[in-house]
Amino acid sequence: MNKVAVGGFQHETNTFSNRKGTFESFVESDGWPGLTRGPDLVKALRGYNIGVSGLLDGASEQGWEIAPLTWAYGGSSGKVTEEAFERISKMILDDLSQALPIDGLLLDLHGAMVTEHLDNGDGEFLQRVRNLVGPDLPIVACLDLHANLTDEMVDLTDMLVIYRSYPHLDMADTGRRAASQLARLLAGAPKEHKVMLRIPFLIPNTRACTMTEPSQSLYRRLAVLEQQPGISHISMSCGFNPSDVPHCGPAIITYGTDKKAVEAASETLYREVLAQEMHFENDLWAVDEAVRYALKNAPLQGPPIVLADILDNYGGGTSSDTNWIITELVRQKAANAVVGLLWDAEAAMIAHQAGVGAEVTLDLGGKSGLHGHQPYRATYNVEALGDGEIRSTGFYFAGGRLQLGPMALLRVGGVRIAVSSHGEQAADQAMFTHLGVDPSRTQVLVLKSSVHYRADFQPIAQEVLEVEAPAPMVADNRNFVYKNLRSGLRLMPGGPAFKHN
Repeated sequence: MNKVAVGGFQHETNTFSNRKGTFESFVESDGWPGLTRGPDLVKALRGYNIGVSGLLDGASEQGWEIAPLTWAYGGSSGKVTEEAFERISKMILDDLSQALPIDGLLLDLHGAMVTEHLDNGDGEFLQRVRNLVGPDLPIVACLDLHANLTDEMVDLTDMLVIYRSYPHLDMADTGRRAASQLARLLAGAPKEHKVMLRIPFLIPNTRACTMTEPSQSLYRRLAVLEQQPGISHISMSCGFNPSDVPHCGPAIITYGTDKKAVEAASETLYREVLAQEMHFENDLWAVDEAVRYALKNAPLQGPPIVLADILDNYGGGTSSDTNWIITELVRQKAANAVVGLLWDAEAAMIAHQAGVGAEVTLDLGGKSGLHGHQPYRATYNVEALGDGEIRSTGFYFAGGRLQLGPMALLRVGGVRIAVSSHGEQAADQAMFTHLGVDPSRTQVLVLKSSVHYRADFQPIAQEVLEVEAPAPMVADNRNFVYKNLRSGLRLMPGGPAFKHN
């Protein structure tokens, strides 16, 4: 029986965010479990739509003995603190040292971790792992579709297996695919050839969505190319744009036993991505125009027009507390609008103290320090309260037990705002039904999420409009003040190219 170690260390770093990734942010649970270590890992992480769950399922299906390490997920925020990185790395490496000897290693990583002291957190972590286990132990890692790949990450692993859907509906499936690749290696498969090609332009975040074009067709094409003789696996990352590091950006990585086939498949997919470059352009709405259109065209009792507040997305490292769209809905006298999730623990606490039916005057949101943004001061009716302990009913958090802390549904005029004490993007209808709201019966539904909302909300929407409202994220990468990208990388489809000063 093969003995395989399983663990993970995930963080998606927005280097433009001032909200640090602390050790506590890895310990706390929200949509996913908090830091889990040792024997508890196998039981605690089963049944979720996350990579490590798929790794564990795949290892069990192969009949391997599982050596559980530490799994830590820190979500998305600004840079991971040095203390958090070093502390969690040591935990995993100590666990790994205790587990040796092993026959293989499965890791659940993100691929876009930046720390206070490292541009390439994932690469450094993998280097430490490789130093411990030696050059020959098979290592397979699953990565997020938004990974910023580096040569080090490719060289230090035997295979990197990347999600193929955005919304990330295949995270657990990716873990199972990674386990099957490790099984091939343990069975004595020939040495793999590897080719990584960097795509020369940044893909706007929402255009990486595989429920829309051109990403939908490109990922289908990837799966077809992978079936060619001599090819073992192909992955494509779309990169994580708000990460000011030299390796930021999308890339294609191909593995196989036939070097010429690997090179040809890589080049084919690369050319096809370039041919679609201008189809990756954004098509966004201004706040006032989006609200006006939705109020004119959506039925009062639904199905709703969804206004996606794509830039104030907690899952992208932002504060999730801006109120530009709320303000506009009130100004245009919306009669049946719902907004969520707005992260404001102070407002939720005041609402709980006041109770259902009470009226409270408070400053809502706007506490992140974003330039030009203020809290929205008004008198709100407390329509509903919740404890934030929610069982997911949607696809993205499938199997998840959301822990959002005390929640409140606040009404001002015809606008209701779902407020949470812990940050999380609006990607599950249960976040609203928990407060007595049926999202399908609203006229306008504002969701603070970039893409993941589409899995659960697009099916109930009359139409989806992506709205550009100011937030710590940007829709046009030219508005990021980059300093460290590689020269020549086009910031948006069609240019301009980044140049060092």
